[in-house]
Amino acid sequence: MFNTLSPEQFRDRIFDVLRRKQHWATPCFQSSTITKKQLNIFFHQEYVVYVRDFSILLAQILGKNPPWEARRRLATIIYEEETGGFSLGHPHQELFLQMMKGLGFNRAGFRDVELLAPSRLYREWLNQICQEDDWTLGAAALAIFIKGTSSDPEEVLYPKAPQNQTEIEDVIKKYALVQHQGLSAESMDYIRAQHMFAPGSRKIMYDMITHHATETDQQHQIISCLEEALTLWGRYQDGIARACGIRQK
Repeated sequence: MFNTLSPEQFRDRIFDVLRRKQHWATPCFQSSTITKKQLNIFFHQEYVVYVRDFSILLAQILGKNPPWEARRRLATIIYEEETGGFSLGHPHQELFLQMMKGLGFNRAGFRDVELLAPSRLYREWLNQICQEDDWTLGAAALAIFIKGTSSDPEEVLYPKAPQNQTEIEDVIKKYALVQHQGLSAESMDYIRAQHMFAPGSRKIMYDMITHHATETDQQHQIISCLEEALTLWGRYQDGIARACGIRQK
């Protein structure tokens, strides 16, 4: 039996899902032993599954005419993704491709990517969920799950002040691609833009969902949606690991 939850209780249920957004292969992709060939597979899948079309998926949700506060937040994210207007003045997908160029990956290779079967299923599900009548389902899948991590509870409950430029550059220097792959800091604007735009946004995203999903059925559907996202994401990550020849120990 699923009872109607307060916004705080509903948020905690969402936290329960996000805490489990961890994959056994992630440390491998952040280690010094990962090869450029393996990273090439990983980033091509990431680009097509969500990086390239993130703002397009969000626009489908915006087109369902959610309440004004949600429209404003979604439009703000789309504007940043497409223009970099709140950060570095360039579209995020372009910054991603610049980072890939820094790794030595040809831009042309990202134009016609063949998705692995689990990657395709995950992307098809994202397409479908963004077309659902209830805008909160797509918003939860994109703004909460895709952009979220297992650290969400701490980030939402104890939001930090925006990072200054020195702090952001310190994050860049410690980034795995810089430390282990020799990626120059100049190629890391994709990560810079995320840190410049992200401060406080996790709490805003959670508030956007929990304050508008107040009906029992709606809350239940969102939790079910996030659980399904977690399952498909796990299989998607498994598929990439297999394609890279990485096995769980």
